[in-house]
Amino acid sequence: MFYSIRHVTRFAYSTPVTESVTEVRMQPRNEGNQRCVKFELTTQPRARILGYRDYLGNVVHHFAHPGKHSTLKITAEMTMEITPATPLPASLSGSAWQELDALAQTGDYWDFLTPSQFARPTEHLRQLARELGIERRDDPLSLLCEINTKIFEHFDYAPATTTVDSPIDHALEDRRGVCQDFAHIMLALVRELGIPCRYVSGYLFHNREDHDRSDASATHAWVEAFLPELGWVGFDPTNNLLPNERHIRTAVGRDYADVPPTRGVFKGVAQSELSVGVQVVPAEAPPPEEEMTPMATWVSAPPVEDDQQQQQQQQQQQQQQQQQQQ
Repeated sequence: MFYSIRHVTRFAYSTPVTESVTEVRMQPRNEGNQRCVKFELTTQPRARILGYRDYLGNVVHHFAHPGKHSTLKITAEMTMEITPATPLPASLSGSAWQELDALAQTGDYWDFLTPSQFARPTEHLRQLARELGIERRDDPLSLLCEINTKIFEHFDYAPATTTVDSPIDHALEDRRGVCQDFAHIMLALVRELGIPCRYVSGYLFHNREDHDRSDASATHAWVEAFLPELGWVGFDPTNNLLPNERHIRTAVGRDYADVPPTRGVFKGVAQSELSVGVQVVPAEAPPPEEEMTPMATWVSAPPVEDDQQQQQQQQQQQQQQQQQQQ
């Protein structure tokens, strides 16, 4: 299956800002059952865009606008190929818990077993675990499927009830939230069981007949747990799904703090207003690779007007390179 994705982000400033620095995580990962066929990132005002991979393999692009501007528009356009995932077994063997404990002892999955900024145990979380009877039993895969379903059944999907930096207690108290909240709650519950679990940001193609709860015009979030013999396995508690060929992974991390689609700062005294639009639609198979335009990873800036502006841009690039090396 091929998908065409367009992700547009707009920042509007109440008064012009003199400088802004931004990084984005919008280019999907090439792994498993998905392949990024084409990706293009552009900005208005135009900027030179640089990119690198972080320690988890996520593609990060970053850029700076040194001049005055009142708006910033970021447009990511991509073509993805998604193939059906390998079917999961009904359950795992009785030794799976012992194998998970052995993995924890190695320290290789420490980041995904310990509390993180938005996914940490609280009294409200422990109360939920007791209420839902979440404890080690049977096998890890069966228990994870049960947790996925119970979060779906016990929480309402309600946009605008939380923000990107809301602690999980807000959703736990009100029993409602959005995909980010449900992913954080599941992360915290699963890590308490000694199962490595990570946050996944990405996109979901919405079929009308699937009746998904999540917003078709926004990005999506779910989790992946590491299981013996299976590796990383996805769970979507917002829609009570095991991620399939409709899910497109962009980035993974400990929680949302590691993988926001955009992150940045600006210089000036202004209020900023953010608007985001996402469109995911089926697409025809692209032409053969030899006929395609190479994937764009950066866009050239317009020529500088004078030596002083050129020197300023060179200093900014050097600072960015130094930050990447640290």
